[in-house]
Amino acid sequence: MAKIKKGDQIIVIAGKEKGKQGTVLSVSNDRVKVEGLNLVTKHQKPNRATGAEGSIVTQEATLHISNVAVFNATTQKADRVGYQFDAEGVKTRVFKSNGESVAVAK
Repeated sequence: MAKIKKGDQIIVIAGKEKGKQGTVLSVSNDRVKVEGLNLVTKHQKPNRATGAEGSIVTQEATLHISNVAVFNATTQKADRVGYQFDAEGVKTRVFKSNGESVAVAK
C-alpha cells in the first residue's frame, strides 16, 4: 500500500535525481510522476485526424515509488508516513518522526 498521494511534496532518495524535490502529479501502482523531475524527450508523430504536427516534446517520466519519500517541511528531511485516528474517529496521515499531520498541497 502506497502512502504517497497526489499533491504530496516529495524528495528523491535514490537515482539520478537524488536530492531533488517536487510535487506528485500522479500515482499508479508502484510508480509516481513528479512535477519537473525525470524529464525525458519524446518524439511525437504527426496526426492528420487531430491536426497535430510532429514535434519533440519534453515530459516527466515516472519514478519508482521506493525511490521517493514524503518531505517533512519542519525537519527539512525525508520522512515516513503513518496513520492516526483522532477523537472523532477520522483517519489522518501523520509523519512518523514528529507526529505532525501531513499537509497536501492541492
